[in-house]
Amino acid sequence: MSDRLTRLRKQMADTGTDLVALGPTSHMRWLSGLDPHGDERPVMLLVSAGYAGVLMPSLNADSARAATDLPFHTWADDTGPDAALGELLASCGATGAGLSVAVDEAMRADFALLLLDALDNPRRSFAADTVGLLRQMKDAEEYEGLRASARLNDEAARAAFAALEEGMSERDVQAIIQAHYKANGARPEFTIVGFGANGAYPHHHTGETRLKRDMAVLIDTGCRLNGYPSDMTRCGWFGTPDPEFTKVAQVVEDAVQAALAACKPGALARDIDAAARDVITAAGYGPRFLHRTGHGLGIDIHEPPYITATATTELRAGNVFSIEPGIYLEGRFGVRLEDIVILREDGPEILSGLSRAIVTSP
Repeated sequence: MSDRLTRLRKQMADTGTDLVALGPTSHMRWLSGLDPHGDERPVMLLVSAGYAGVLMPSLNADSARAATDLPFHTWADDTGPDAALGELLASCGATGAGLSVAVDEAMRADFALLLLDALDNPRRSFAADTVGLLRQMKDAEEYEGLRASARLNDEAARAAFAALEEGMSERDVQAIIQAHYKANGARPEFTIVGFGANGAYPHHHTGETRLKRDMAVLIDTGCRLNGYPSDMTRCGWFGTPDPEFTKVAQVVEDAVQAALAACKPGALARDIDAAARDVITAAGYGPRFLHRTGHGLGIDIHEPPYITATATTELRAGNVFSIEPGIYLEGRFGVRLEDIVILREDGPEILSGLSRAIVTSP
């Protein structure tokens, strides 16, 4: 935590930020280890150049203290948070006019307004250029956690494809995957299983559709292991693959390869998206690529950087994000192949060890 706080203060100095204000969100968890109970009672972590402290309801203070050595400025239901917040701002030296304040994007609006109303004509921004930017640069601990979660995800997906039988439902496959997570100390984050035409809906709700011969199978799934998530999509065919399915799968794999080749420090996120999208468009399936090429992954399963057609984010070594192009043929099938990569100085390292080759079942 001390290293992250030091890095944050340097970033604050570089961006001219006087005060960073974080709510009970993943920003707070990343910086301090605190993951306090979140309800309507104001909680916030304030950081200035010389002080960091937490506005904390006294109701929750004892249970939260084990997570951090930061000082708490507590308040009770019968007195309200105003006095405690004033003391915290004074400790931070945040009493002058026109301070530059970076507010947590995910903080409750009423918490943010409570803070801003207590300041004298502050200059407001979001925390994207301070905590948000630092969170995109994964350290060794985060890398190891994400990699371990990815490898467990591999095992679960492999077990699911191996268990496919005619007549089983999408929910049956989902249960196999999630049982594997739980048996290995993880909790399910999400599991999408799409049989046949259901795979053509990128965010299909796993249901009671039954597996039949000559049917496509799409599995997009992730767990959370020791606090770190995973996310990966693989596709298969139950029976003898349809020739167009085989063609589409190869186009999507080619798009993945093109995007990976474009992943270099200094590249813009939109260039990665274009590399994948151009392959799919050239093959005649451009309108059937329905979403962005990727998203960041860290404490949150979706976080910056976002790999979109319009994103001008300059990618840096240490960024972790997905590469997941797809082609969706309504009424027939969908193919999406997704891997999480960490960007190294010499290019992307894929966290999964599972082949993207289409899984065929006899």
